[in-house]
Amino acid sequence: LPPDQESPIDYELFAEVPVDLMVRHQFVPLKRDQKGLHIAMADPTDLERLDELSSTLRTRVVPHVATAGAVEVVLRKGDTTQRVLQEAASGFRISLVKETEHGEEVLDLDRLATDAEMSPIIKLVDTIIYNAMESRASDIHIETRDTEVQVKYRIDGALYAKVDPIDLAYHQTLISRIKVMSELDIAERRVPQDGRFRVRYKGRNVDFRVSIMPTIHGEDAVIRILDKEQINEEFKNLNLNVVGFAEEDLRKFRRYIAEPYGMVLVTGPTGSGKTTTLYAALNEIRNEEDKIVTIEDPVEYQLHGITQIPVNEKKGLTFDRGLRSILRHDPDKIMVGEIRDTETAQIAIQSALTGHLVFTTVHANNVIDVIGRFLNMGVEPYNFVSSLNCVLAQPASGSCSTSLRCGSVAAPRITSSSRATACHAAMLTSSRGATSGGRWTTDR
Repeated sequence: LPPDQESPIDYELFAEVPVDLMVRHQFVPLKRDQKGLHIAMADPTDLERLDELSSTLRTRVVPHVATAGAVEVVLRKGDTTQRVLQEAASGFRISLVKETEHGEEVLDLDRLATDAEMSPIIKLVDTIIYNAMESRASDIHIETRDTEVQVKYRIDGALYAKVDPIDLAYHQTLISRIKVMSELDIAERRVPQDGRFRVRYKGRNVDFRVSIMPTIHGEDAVIRILDKEQINEEFKNLNLNVVGFAEEDLRKFRRYIAEPYGMVLVTGPTGSGKTTTLYAALNEIRNEEDKIVTIEDPVEYQLHGITQIPVNEKKGLTFDRGLRSILRHDPDKIMVGEIRDTETAQIAIQSALTGHLVFTTVHANNVIDVIGRFLNMGVEPYNFVSSLNCVLAQPASGSCSTSLRCGSVAAPRITSSSRATACHAAMLTSSRGATSGGRWTTDR
């Protein structure tokens, strides 16, 4: 669906295909010929959806690939589509799921309102969240301007303003509503706050991570959508073959993740696919003979046969405290979602040096930045290099809305450096990847 070229879409088909069906299944009709009805959709491999469409439309469906963002833009161009979306959202009510000591309790959001004027705000927040999930967005951005509030969705890595600007008069009530859902302090407006909430959507639980930030015009909010149950289905068969490695580099990486001990370090900016790469590696090496334990913030995707621990800083369960407890559970392989501080780094390195295979990530743009991060944490260079199996740095992929929504990441190139060389030289040994994306990597 090229945005700046002549559209391949036959808009006359919009009168034949029910608009609510297009919105629900996120596709647009392209043309009809002797082969059947050609449609554009984000996932043309979704056979279950294709069978349902073929049955509903009573014709053979021929799928073509398009980004979710492009499909959404086409759908939103029509007045009829906009009306259907508004009608769908107007009858939508989110069920907030609150965890208690006795399990999960489903709350009616309307009963959380203490003021009659909150009622339209409840509807507005529900609509924003509903449209984001229907659009398969990874994040919701609520940005405060001098005269209005703008809501944007991040789809396929790009931000789209899919909601009309909201009057600034509703801003504080809107943010307060989100704070109530996230169990944050509604009276505190001068410092950042982080929280989370969970809702029931189409019979499954969806987690939302909330960040509130004060700005010159008021508080902004960013809500990260973590649809883990949907991700579980999409990535059930995730492996390294679909991540994008070149053949030789895939062989090398598989060799290092098969070693009995050491550290496998993946680095890159947010959204570059670090978690996808590690999950693919764990999926390949898991077996009944080894105990694999992970500690993550949050657990984005559930792996069968692996013990996964979510970080809960409010309750005192941090990466370093959780990692200490993991070591007392006799693990063979460990995954630490992210190294954020000196203590976590030291424990991870010691674990790798004492017979455990440790998988972890760190935020850095290349191998040189990784060195700086660990040196700033006070890690001894010799211990760091001695524990290392390999470092793999991957840049952000513009086609991915989130690291778990797509396996398309730039292909790595792994180069060798001798562990017998001086630590500093070994840490600086790296090469620019010849394959797409220019991924920096090094190994021992």
